[in-house]
Amino acid sequence: MPLIVLLLFAHDSRLTTHDSFANVELMNVHGESMEMEFNLYDPGTETIVDYSKYGTFKEAGTDQYEYRVTNRKRLAAAVGEGVYPNNSVYQDPIYRMLLTKGRLAGSQWDYVTIEDQILAFYKWASAHDTPAVQQFYTALALEKLGQTEQAIKGYYAILVHFPKQVGWTIWHTPLYMSRMAMDRIEFLTRKHPELGIKLVEASVTVENGYNASIADDRFTVNPGKLVKVNPSELKPRWINIHKLPVLKTVGQEPVQLIQYENHHWELRVKGKPFMVKAVAYSPTPIGKTPDEGYSLDSWMTTDLNGNGQIDGPFDAWVDKNKNNRQDADEPAVGDFRLMKEMGVNTIRLYHHAGNKELLRRLYKEYGIRVIMGDLLGMYAVGSGAKWFEGTDYTDPVQQERMKESVRQMIQEYKDEPYILMWMLGNESNYGEVGDVAKDKVGFGSQARTQPEALYQFANEVAGMIKEMDPNHVVVFSNGDTFLMDILAKHMSHIDVFGSNAYRGASGFGRSFWEDVRRFTDKPVLFTEYGCPAYYSGKSLELAELRQSEYHQGNWEDMLNNRAGYGVGNAIGGVAFEFVDEWWKAGAPPQFSPMVQETVGQFRADFPDGWMHEEWLGLLSQGDGSHSPYMRQLRKVYHYYKGVWNE
Repeated sequence: MPLIVLLLFAHDSRLTTHDSFANVELMNVHGESMEMEFNLYDPGTETIVDYSKYGTFKEAGTDQYEYRVTNRKRLAAAVGEGVYPNNSVYQDPIYRMLLTKGRLAGSQWDYVTIEDQILAFYKWASAHDTPAVQQFYTALALEKLGQTEQAIKGYYAILVHFPKQVGWTIWHTPLYMSRMAMDRIEFLTRKHPELGIKLVEASVTVENGYNASIADDRFTVNPGKLVKVNPSELKPRWINIHKLPVLKTVGQEPVQLIQYENHHWELRVKGKPFMVKAVAYSPTPIGKTPDEGYSLDSWMTTDLNGNGQIDGPFDAWVDKNKNNRQDADEPAVGDFRLMKEMGVNTIRLYHHAGNKELLRRLYKEYGIRVIMGDLLGMYAVGSGAKWFEGTDYTDPVQQERMKESVRQMIQEYKDEPYILMWMLGNESNYGEVGDVAKDKVGFGSQARTQPEALYQFANEVAGMIKEMDPNHVVVFSNGDTFLMDILAKHMSHIDVFGSNAYRGASGFGRSFWEDVRRFTDKPVLFTEYGCPAYYSGKSLELAELRQSEYHQGNWEDMLNNRAGYGVGNAIGGVAFEFVDEWWKAGAPPQFSPMVQETVGQFRADFPDGWMHEEWLGLLSQGDGSHSPYMRQLRKVYHYYKGVWNE
């Protein structure tokens, strides 16, 4: 579908790969290649630093928090290399050798996406950037080098010394480094329970921290402390929610949301717990593009081979040996069957549908339900607005057009047994009007400059849906948590906080789950998440591995925060997407829908530091010679086939 996936709250505008190389290649005196193992020159005297011995904490838990160092020399000795205020990196013989050989030349940002994390560590440890940013990327390099305890010390130093400092994304939105550091500590201590380290009592909240400005930010900081615990305390613990009183029930049978006394949320279908295991499905044939009339639901009727069956759902076949031809042992199986075998229980449709009978068959024969969507003016769909004027959410005429579009959807599909829920918008808060003259990407919407109007209108439409159909819940698709504080004021009829989120291979961060609970107290559905299977300069096999690792980290984070675990507000997600689309990089003449482009669209937290929108599929179309039928299964498909069928 015609969307641009945005990453507003990535780790930074320039992000890292997930490769960890603990050796750096140099030449010896004979000109022969040699590798050097990484070891910290100065690991510090304390694994868990007692900051109270080296300074004083003031006003913890308030907006006046600060830490005053009283013995800088002893603190530096305690924390060790790469952790503020230690500067022993300048005495490190390896650093001095690399510096002499010119291996650390250039900007520190050039070292974020390199493979060699030794170079990244020394560059960032000696960089001159915003202290919190420098400390974060130094700790990240340590993490990738397997120096987990030192990395935890580095992240914690941000909470102690620089909790109010920010970095910036390429979208000119702030990155709250201390909150990101807390997320990394929580992730590492959970991933490595054998260390027996836990962060307790830590909290950083940022009032007015969900917009693009920091002028009105107000921080409340408690750095907490790192403590030694039994490793068993760090493993996810299950709470038997079904023994708890029910706080709230949303919706009627067959689809309901149940909130328990501990504020955990559970989605139930026909009375049974239901975790959404969904994919975005829009199998666009190579060479086709919405810019030239191939609509959002064209795949539902396309029968290019004239055999009386819809192409993708029933005629797709798997190129098992990836030789880009159909061998005798590779019969047509269809995408619907491949989805069922993978464990998919839901597909997301972005804007209505064009073939009821096809969806009935999807549900009856394969047991797969549908999240039915209306874009609600995003990309100017449904509002009648011109693309470069964009949907105006204050215009009564455009509002009525959008309402009528939604009414038609509800009337047409509300009694269909395959409907799981209704979805409004698609990362709609990112909407802005494009300017061709300035080569600016546009979204056919004025939502970004009209957030209050957008959210008020979306809530009004959700209320209309509930009147027409009380049997299904309503989701609004936001872009990450951007402007969530405004959305939270307008969710009386919106049942689920939906989020298109692309935050990295470790998941979404505990702060994400806690923020959604704090502001909305609604369940979370990831309306998109995913990773490209392209890695510049590397093999497709390695790229597929990184893609699979990314999805695994995201899905495990959802499981660790579903009802009964963690914050308890995850109800599942929509993996983006089932199969590659080759038109996504941009419009002709610069880009062609006949070519799978390898140019990165924008910086993001993906394997090579770039978003590659034409490589997001869990399956590929191979070399494109048999589109729209040929499918090549990527590693991530097999990952989901294992975990979604458990």
